[in-house]
Amino acid sequence: MSQEIERKFLVASDEYKSLAFSHQRIEQGYLSSSPDRTVRVRIYGSNGFLTIKGRTTGTGMSRYEWEKAIAQHEAEELLALCEEGVISKVRYKVEFKGHTFEVDEFYGDNEGLIVAEVELNAENEKVELPAWIGMEVTGDARFFNSALSKHPFKKW
Repeated sequence: MSQEIERKFLVASDEYKSLAFSHQRIEQGYLSSSPDRTVRVRIYGSNGFLTIKGRTTGTGMSRYEWEKAIAQHEAEELLALCEEGVISKVRYKVEFKGHTFEVDEFYGDNEGLIVAEVELNAENEKVELPAWIGMEVTGDARFFNSALSKHPFKKW
């Protein structure tokens, strides 16, 4: 079983853009956005992915994750079947002190929201945070992409 352990933060400045080693557009939708299991379809650049995630556990940092690459045309077909509320964002990747931060700048109904995630090997792993990182929102379900698809940031 694959386990995803990550912390999530709001972003306090746009400094991450000048530090990013890559950025790419992402379109994603949910075939199921149940809190017990989400089934996500994603187009990341020219690649398609199908991902299943389980409920968060304990501190809200850990959850089951399974992901499979699929053809872009298959992802496009599945996006058409998704629940209402497709997420559109650009993901920037930034290396900082031995960790890769993935910064998502949202568009559409979630425009104005910028969130950074960092994946860890263990919940108690120490991570040094860059100056552009703001308040931690790990475990706050409002910031899960599946929740943002139903309750967009612009409507908070």
